[in-house]
Amino acid sequence: MIYAYVGANDRAEWSAYSLAAQSLAMQGIEQARAAQWDPESWPVIDKLPVTNYTRVEKLDVLVSGTPVLATNYVSISTIATSPQIRQLRADCVWMLVSRYHDAAGPFTNTAVTFRASDQ
Repeated sequence: MIYAYVGANDRAEWSAYSLAAQSLAMQGIEQARAAQWDPESWPVIDKLPVTNYTRVEKLDVLVSGTPVLATNYVSISTIATSPQIRQLRADCVWMLVSRYHDAAGPFTNTAVTFRASDQ
């Protein structure tokens, strides 16, 4: 019974971290989707350049002590030029701080979407 309780608690904690990391990955995607991109206008508006950037943020989980940090790697790449389509990808890398070293991670949550210039 004790092993089952400890295992269930461990899985619930991992799920909470994973959900918070997926939320951070989606935040990175939504920030990129909100950028203006209109290659048909004059002058051309392109605030969604092909680039990579990294942000370190706190996971939204309740932990006593120090905050749990995750690194969000966001990349924007061109998939097609006619019609113009870009891929938005966010990889959120995090560690489970309460576990012993061998099972603490790192773990990665990924979100990918495509965007056309008229969206």
